[in-house]
Amino acid sequence: MKRVETLFRRLKRERRCGLIAYVTCGDGDTGRIVDALARAGADAIELGIPFSDPIADGPVIQAASQRALQHGTTTHDVFAIARAIRALHADLPLIAFSYLNPILRYGARRFAHDACEAGIDAVLLTDLPPEAAAELRKELREEGLGAVFLLAPTSTDARIRAIDRASDGFVYYVSTTGVTGARRELDPSLLGRLDEVRAKLRHPIAVGFGISRHEHYELLREHCDAIVVGSAIVRAIGEGDADGAAERAANVVRGILDTAILDTASIAPVP
Repeated sequence: MKRVETLFRRLKRERRCGLIAYVTCGDGDTGRIVDALARAGADAIELGIPFSDPIADGPVIQAASQRALQHGTTTHDVFAIARAIRALHADLPLIAFSYLNPILRYGARRFAHDACEAGIDAVLLTDLPPEAAAELRKELREEGLGAVFLLAPTSTDARIRAIDRASDGFVYYVSTTGVTGARRELDPSLLGRLDEVRAKLRHPIAVGFGISRHEHYELLREHCDAIVVGSAIVRAIGEGDADGAAERAANVVRGILDTAILDTASIAPVP
């Protein structure tokens, strides 16, 4: 977890909102894509483990998972990808984004060990409530890995405290009810709710789901410690020829950080 903790300390020192980029492993040349994302300004990477029933994801990431699975991508392959990335970027935080099923099928203890050996720093657990996570958290922490849990707009104060206690490094706040997907407009109540939640947390807060435009980054940057960009990047990877996927993904990051690079109006909202 040291790389994750170091990142958020640096962001606080620099008074800057970070950008965490999500990719689905096995959907394109993931190592090359992540290298391009890091060079474009991504502060950390979420490595999505492909899964056949990604209930928190919208159509863009669902399609990416299907493409990756059709290519035969396994959890073992995800670790191989992480090792290749770590060889290029020693200090880049890598966060495995996974549903519970792939971890259980792989074996929790084996998963934690192999993830650590591959250079992964933490695991974002999308469908595991902290009340049921004690055993898995123990396995992860014994290997020095963090566990990150999700907060929702509907989370109560008691839930906020529970997620804060259970999470390591940061808390992931879901910007809206529903599934992942690039959106033109953010929920009007998001900023006020973020300020309320942030004041109750001891951990930094990263905001994801729907963030796809420079305007979103400008709105959010004073209200959270990092944003998470997923569907806009995954959509760019899936469009056009495979050779250009890394540059298209990097342009999304550049566009969110600087409007002069990318016309983000071309990113379609979720239907």
